[in-house]
Amino acid sequence: MTQETPSGFTVSIADGVQTLRLTRASKKNALTSVMYAGLREALVDGDARGDVAAHLLLGSGGSFSAGSDVAEFAERAKGRADLSGPILEFIRQLPLVQKPLITAVDGLAVGVGTTLLFHCDLVYATTASTFRTPFLDLGLVPEAGSSLLAPQRMGYARAFELLALGETFSAERAIAAGFVNAVVPADEIEAVARKAAVRLARKPPEALALCRRLMRGETDAVRRQIEDEARIFAERLSSPEAREAFAAFLEKRAPDFAKLK
Repeated sequence: MTQETPSGFTVSIADGVQTLRLTRASKKNALTSVMYAGLREALVDGDARGDVAAHLLLGSGGSFSAGSDVAEFAERAKGRADLSGPILEFIRQLPLVQKPLITAVDGLAVGVGTTLLFHCDLVYATTASTFRTPFLDLGLVPEAGSSLLAPQRMGYARAFELLALGETFSAERAIAAGFVNAVVPADEIEAVARKAAVRLARKPPEALALCRRLMRGETDAVRRQIEDEARIFAERLSSPEAREAFAAFLEKRAPDFAKLK
């Protein structure tokens, strides 16, 4: 069963796996507020369905996701749009997902395209995959609990390199850092990720849920970090630094933070 949506992604269910495919390839699958709301709803619905035992998240067109739509964020920074609702509700849902979440990354994974991976149970990538979190370059701070989860997973030094320095990680570096499971050829990645998802879907569901809960531990600290990040992120969106960074991005020029002093 496949359900086409007008909101930049498709939903299909087969063999116990709910597949969420980002289809806004012309914009490198940058996530709009409509996409955030729809993806959250699909995750909640999939968790409640008896015929879904695992979630599989895919990109398209040689990109996983360019992160949040910068044009929408620029409007938010100008005070003409409120994007915090659907974005934050999606992020809040990530640590609450009850069934395994498997992701296949081909091409760029920017911003939330990288930070959501810290909530995934399995992540596969191609040699063309790159991971980058340019939050500080936009005058912002990390989100999705990544300021807590990345240091836990990668160690502080590598997490600082990713989140603060804004260094681009290759797929090989992502494996070494511990947030990618395997690098596979682009023409095989979807099949490899789907095979893993189907394998999980065939496991005893209660035992799988208990194993996952024991391994992931309590979510309270992650949820608190998400709220702290969201509060500071919202404040930063309307800051002079963010306004200048977004204006420079849209005008295709280097930001001039010195003029803000």
